[in-house]
Amino acid sequence: MSLDIETRPREAPLTGGAICWSLFEGVRNPYVILITIYIFMPYVAATVIGDPIRGQEEISRWSQYAGWAVMLTAPLLGASIDNLGRRKPWLALIVAVMVPLIAALWYAKPDRAGLSVTAILAITAIVGVLFSWSEVLHNSLLVRAAGLRAAHQASGLALALGNAFGLAALAFTAWAFALPGLPSTAHWGWLPAEPLFGLSRSLHQPERVVALLAAGTLGLGAIPFFLITPDAPKSPMSARTAFARGGRDLLSMLRTVRRHRDAVTYLAARMFYVDGMVAILTYAGIYAVGVMKWGALEMLGFGILLSLFAVLGGFVGRWLDHAFGPKTAVRIEIGMSLLGVIALLGMGPERILYLWVWPKAMHGDLWSGPFFTTLPEWVFLAIGFSNAIFITAHFASSRTLLTRLTPPAQTGAFFGVYALSGTATSWLGPLLVNQGTHLFHTQQGGFATITLLLGLGLIGLLFVRGGGRLGAAAT
Repeated sequence: MSLDIETRPREAPLTGGAICWSLFEGVRNPYVILITIYIFMPYVAATVIGDPIRGQEEISRWSQYAGWAVMLTAPLLGASIDNLGRRKPWLALIVAVMVPLIAALWYAKPDRAGLSVTAILAITAIVGVLFSWSEVLHNSLLVRAAGLRAAHQASGLALALGNAFGLAALAFTAWAFALPGLPSTAHWGWLPAEPLFGLSRSLHQPERVVALLAAGTLGLGAIPFFLITPDAPKSPMSARTAFARGGRDLLSMLRTVRRHRDAVTYLAARMFYVDGMVAILTYAGIYAVGVMKWGALEMLGFGILLSLFAVLGGFVGRWLDHAFGPKTAVRIEIGMSLLGVIALLGMGPERILYLWVWPKAMHGDLWSGPFFTTLPEWVFLAIGFSNAIFITAHFASSRTLLTRLTPPAQTGAFFGVYALSGTATSWLGPLLVNQGTHLFHTQQGGFATITLLLGLGLIGLLFVRGGGRLGAAAT
């Protein structure tokens, strides 16, 4: 029977420190959206490197290096964090290094007169590692910032702000730099007449300026966090002692969870399928630029639309969990993502799903807008919408599934290994994409390797018992 309103526990209001904690996650997200996925790295692959196939190979190789570094360091950092004491000085140092490195990507000129390709990819690999460290340190302050009663509110606000800042960054870039001055948008009165600040399309400055936008958003947006969000107390341990004890705690945590077969099997399966999901997100932009021949304008529209559909994914995940139980929900989400990858492999500017040829010269444009004027482009978008929904949904369902497979008294230890399973093989997706691209000399060859990761994860879930709907028999 439901509780009366008067007897229900009231949610604690969010403090200023909790709101600033959430804001910090929001201001980090434009780096992922603008640099990693939709704008900058596709520009590097197609224009700076000059060949999307070789670009995908080079970018995945450097992502593999970053994944190795994260694998070797992030789990130890997470296990040592309670012994380190104050987190904000470490985070301040990380942000102080990240901001100028991100801003330096402005000098990734198309003629390589600024940064070399090696310098560009080295910078993004270093920032990727620092980004992972910042996540570990920032997440560890959630309860201190919001308290136990309001932690879920702060976490939800952080996710919402992450989506909001990512969407805002994409929308502003389109409004200020990509759409102005195009013949097809000349009658759009709400646009500037020309790109702001006199940016030149011929020099690819609209693609490069996103580095300054991401750096500025992080640098300025992080200030409230450092001023207002409470920190952990200072630790009496030295950093060396803290990391040594963290290593012992990590081994103890692994020994604790290995006695629970189903949870361990699930975590092993997750290592594969989560790498596949992340690889889809990471290389979708580079793949679209090379295969569909999209430019910066199309990629901005692609990013905005997919970000909107990703919000829907959170609701889909919750519905699937309730209707079928989290294990079946994860299976559905992996299966739909697998179908999405297979479908993307059969797409091209004049080809739909392998067999359907659609010459633009014969069929013409579907509309007179500045982008997405052909049916193959709209089908590619529809596949992307599906991937955005089910990849987002799987993150929610995967957390729920772990809670159904673990003893309540040991949830903390299992979620520690859950975080470890998300980083231990973070190099595997980039490695497979790199090798597939190199072996087949096509972007499709690299992208196809993602199906191996999703397939292995799906097979692994077949050996997991439990995780069904609440009140139902274990399945």
